[in-house]
Amino acid sequence: MERYQVPPGVEIATAWAWRLLVIAAAGGVGIFLLRYFSEITVPLAVALLGTALTINAVNWLERKGLPRVLATFVVVIVMLVSFFGALALVGQQLSTQVTDLRDNVVQGITQVQDWAKTGPLKLTDSQIQGYIDTAKESIQSSDTSVVTRVGELGSTLTHVLAGFFIALFSAFFFLYEGQRIWGWIVALFPRAARERVDSSGHTAWASLVAFVRATVIVAFTDAVGIALGAWVLGVPLTFAIGVLVFLGAFIPIIGALLSGMVAVLVALVAQGPVTALFMLLVVVGIQQLESHVLQPFLMGRLVAVHPLAIIIAIAAGVTVAGVVGALIAVPLAACLNGVVRHLVSVAQDYQDEPEDDVGLEPEPA
Repeated sequence: MERYQVPPGVEIATAWAWRLLVIAAAGGVGIFLLRYFSEITVPLAVALLGTALTINAVNWLERKGLPRVLATFVVVIVMLVSFFGALALVGQQLSTQVTDLRDNVVQGITQVQDWAKTGPLKLTDSQIQGYIDTAKESIQSSDTSVVTRVGELGSTLTHVLAGFFIALFSAFFFLYEGQRIWGWIVALFPRAARERVDSSGHTAWASLVAFVRATVIVAFTDAVGIALGAWVLGVPLTFAIGVLVFLGAFIPIIGALLSGMVAVLVALVAQGPVTALFMLLVVVGIQQLESHVLQPFLMGRLVAVHPLAIIIAIAAGVTVAGVVGALIAVPLAACLNGVVRHLVSVAQDYQDEPEDDVGLEPEPA
């Protein structure tokens, strides 16, 4: 009886296919669990980013003779004061300048209406009012009840507050006894795999620390440059713009660009198109400095991730978890990149090791 053999190409494709299916299934389950427990996983991720930024400060204070628990308290308190202090300054600037900005918006709308009547459109007052009424009706038709919105707002604030405290306490314990927590995680793996798990974890942590530090420097440079340009051009809300640019720069390539466009929009509303054009030139110049000087120099080879991989990671993060996903996606990609490169180097070193001469007779003396 003749036996039918599977062609080699089909056999290879099948072997690849079932492995890819297993990987896709595992990834899908992991993404589902991350989204299902997002109220816990997102604060933990934020706490890890904060820990990577401030862990050296705790270590430095401990080397100076301060007990580690006290050093951790000092660093956490400084973080909280800096965060809420920045929010207070932004709120103070908004309260003092938002009225003028609102007047500029009203004036700009009036100028647009005048242009619509006297410009090439030649619209009448009744036509303009009709468009305004249509816009109002569209907004009102999509509105929901006030009670529902208040309930949704209260629920969102509750989740944000809970996430804030989870991130705060997690960051404290990561800073205080992170090595002990990591040792407990490594002990969960089989004994034969612990060495590689431990080395991979340290490689991922080094990549995360390097990425966060470089990102903070880049974000600070973007914020100072754009805020200084806005101040020179007389654009209002300069400090608020700087804070927005600083936060946006944690999403590489896209975040700083979008936050810079906010500065251009504020300049357009407050000072007109000429100032907005100069503000756009400032934003583009800062972006070019970041892309061609800061990012290649500061990121280095340890967290070198191709720009295409960054864009794909950001898109995947937005799809999975929105803005928070975009914030976490790039450092996660940097960590995975570092771990994969580390494991490949370990495997190559293992293959390059000389084999023991087991079973060979000893050479004669």
